[in-house]
Amino acid sequence: MSFYGIAGLFISSYLWCTILWNVGSGYDRFDRKEGIVRIFRWGFPGIKRRVFLQFLMRDIQSIRIRVKEGLYPRRILYMEIRGQGVIPLTRTDEKFFTPREIEQKAAELAYFLRVPIEVF
Repeated sequence: MSFYGIAGLFISSYLWCTILWNVGSGYDRFDRKEGIVRIFRWGFPGIKRRVFLQFLMRDIQSIRIRVKEGLYPRRILYMEIRGQGVIPLTRTDEKFFTPREIEQKAAELAYFLRVPIEVF
């Protein structure tokens, strides 16, 4: 019993630190005049706390929607970059998007970037 109590204490402290440090929050900036996309996210404290990605708009291949239905539905929006793979734009724990909302966000972003939409 003490093992489960200690394990629960460590897990809860990890989750509270994640919430207090605001891990995963940030912003996406799409600048059509300069043709640059900037993605900024906060990570865990340390040397690499700030995650900053910058790339050209012409390197974006497509916008992807990953839909997983079932007991724990997931609807995640990704951006596929040439040479860098896919980058998630929505948080993976945001389960509150309806299919219509995630489709609308993807359509607006794809229209702005002038790229196709892929659904997986």
